[in-house]
Amino acid sequence: MLDIKFIRENKEVVQAGAQKKGIDINLDELIAADDKRRQLLTEIEAKKAEQNQFSGKIVNASETDKVKLIEEMKVLKEGLSAEEEKLKEVMKDWQRLMVQVPNVPDMSVPEGKDETENKEIKTSGEKPKFDFTPKSHIELMEKMEMLDLDRGTKVAGFRGYFLKNDGVLLNFAIWQFVLETMTGNGEFTPLLSPSLVRKETLLGTGYLPQGEEDLYRTQDDSYLAGTSEVPTMSYYSDEIIEKKKLPVKFLAFSPCFRREAGSHGKDTKGLIRVHEFYKFEQVIICEANHEESVKHHEELTLNAEKILQALKLPYRNLLICGGDLGLGQVKKYDLEAWMPSENTYRETHSASYFHDFQTRRLNIRYRDDEGKLRFAHSLNNTALATPRIIAAIVENYQNADGTINIPEALQKYMGGRKVIEPKK
Repeated sequence: MLDIKFIRENKEVVQAGAQKKGIDINLDELIAADDKRRQLLTEIEAKKAEQNQFSGKIVNASETDKVKLIEEMKVLKEGLSAEEEKLKEVMKDWQRLMVQVPNVPDMSVPEGKDETENKEIKTSGEKPKFDFTPKSHIELMEKMEMLDLDRGTKVAGFRGYFLKNDGVLLNFAIWQFVLETMTGNGEFTPLLSPSLVRKETLLGTGYLPQGEEDLYRTQDDSYLAGTSEVPTMSYYSDEIIEKKKLPVKFLAFSPCFRREAGSHGKDTKGLIRVHEFYKFEQVIICEANHEESVKHHEELTLNAEKILQALKLPYRNLLICGGDLGLGQVKKYDLEAWMPSENTYRETHSASYFHDFQTRRLNIRYRDDEGKLRFAHSLNNTALATPRIIAAIVENYQNADGTINIPEALQKYMGGRKVIEPKK
C-alpha cells in the first residue's frame, strides 16, 4: 500500500504507474474519500476537545449550571457518536480504494501489455544437443516409474500427481542441495513456514483482494498460501525491528497451493503447472532505501542463477514488463529453464522488490539513525520449487535409452549414483 500523502502529492506519477501496469484506478475517487476522512477526523477531534472543556467546566460549576452543562454535553456526545459512525463508513470506502492502488514501477521496467512483451536480458548455459528426438519429462518419468499422473488425478483431481521411487529421491536431493547451498554460510536463516494463513497475511503481501480467484479458501476463512513469501512476510507484522538486525534474510520452505485460475488449457499434464507443490523462497527485509533494494534484488537473482548454474541447466533472465507486474512489485526478473521437448524456456524463478508496499500494509518498521520510525523495504525470490524443476532436470539430462543422468551437484544426495535407470 502506498502512503496517502505520496499519492496526493504525486497523483500523476501514481496514475502513470497504474497505466503502465494496465491497472484501472480512480484516484479522484480516492482523494475525495480521503478529503471526507480528513474532514471527519478534524471535526471529531474538535468535538473531543470541546467535550474535555465541558468536563472541566462541570467539575467547577454550581448545581444549577451543572444540570445545564450535562444536557449540553449529552447533545455533544450524541453528535460525536454520529460523526464517529460516519467515519467508520468513510474509512471502509477509503481502505477499499487504497488497497487497489498499485505500486509505481521502476523507470527501468519496459512498457508492455503482458508476458509476451517481457524483455530477455541474458541467456546462460549450453543447451544439450541430442542425436535423437528428446522426450518429455512425462514420458521419461513414467517409463522410469518416477511419476504416476493417472493415479494422481484419480486421488487429487485435475493436476494431481504422485512422485515415486527415484522421483521422490530426486526431489529430496534437490531440497537438501538447496538448503545446504543457501544456508551454508549463515547468511540466510532457514524457516519452515505455515501454509495455512489468515486473510490479513494475504492482504498484507498484496495477494488480496485482486488474487482471490487463485487461492484455496477454507471453511473457517483461512487460506492456503501459494508461496511461503506470504507467511514469512507476516513474521514481523506489527513489530519494530532493531536497525542493527537489518537486513533480515530468510530461506523459507513450505508446501504451496494454487488454483491456477486463468490457466485453463495450459500445461494440462505434467509437473510444470500443478495445484500443490513445494518451494524454497528467499525473503529479505531491509532498510527503506532504494539503492539497498536494488542491490538486494540483484543479489537474490544471482543466488537463483547460481543454483541453476550448479545444476548445469540452460536458462534465460527476463525483465518483466509493466503489464505483467503484480500490484505491489516495483521491478521483477523471471528466470526460465530450457525444456528440450518443447524447444522453449519455462519459468522456474521470480525475483521482485516492493519498497514499503508490503511492510506498510503489514506494519513492519524500524528506527533509523535519527530515531524516526520508518517502514522497511521487502524483497523475495524463489530459491527453487519442486516438482517443476524436476521436469527441467529430467529433460536436459535424458539419454537415448530413456535413462537419466543425475546432475553432479545432486549425486552426493542420491547415494553417489550418477544415472537413474529402470527399476529391476
